[in-house]
Amino acid sequence: MDATTPVRVLGLGAGGHAAVVIEALRAMGGYEIVGLTDPRRELWGSSLLHVPIVGDDGELAQYHRTVSHAFIGLGGASDTGPRRRLYELARENGFDMVSVVHPTAVVSPSARVGDGAMLLALAVVNANSELGDDVLVNTGAIVEHDCRIGDHVHVATGARLASAVVVGPEAHIGAGSTVLQGRTIGARAVVGAGAVVTRDVDDGAVVVGVPARPQGSSS
Repeated sequence: MDATTPVRVLGLGAGGHAAVVIEALRAMGGYEIVGLTDPRRELWGSSLLHVPIVGDDGELAQYHRTVSHAFIGLGGASDTGPRRRLYELARENGFDMVSVVHPTAVVSPSARVGDGAMLLALAVVNANSELGDDVLVNTGAIVEHDCRIGDHVHVATGARLASAVVVGPEAHIGAGSTVLQGRTIGARAVVGAGAVVTRDVDDGAVVVGVPARPQGSSS
């Protein structure tokens, strides 16, 4: 990156999570956030933290003429599918994805972080962990050593993954939850807020409580 020329960035989504990402990018420096897209017509023409909301995702092709990078401004509660779809849409339109690492996040030099991942304030990713593409490690979340996190996973605020946890693609690890060492969380599974996972979780399962027990399916 040329230190004198900021990278121009477009955000997809204009809600609360977008505001968090905007502030993280400003704290990092080196980026100019030129606009946000959002499907909510009532937001068009307004702004979020002084960033204009320019229209819906139909604007992507137009902006790619002058903007090289994008970020996903949608957080998502238990369903990570919408984040994945926005990520794929941005890539299909030729955008490179910004990897967001807040200055207060702690990332081991031996960790491997995928394309477009977001590590927000006070997040920790420890030694030899691997994060896939579009992984969101939210505020204060901890990914301990030797974890393997699949694409489009959301590790929510204050969640804790102990060592050698494996998380399948598009899973959601709820706010304040804990996954004990060596456990596997299946693809598209949902770990409820505050849950403590002591056993492996099947693909698509929803688990809640202490200890976490199945409660239906995410599909």
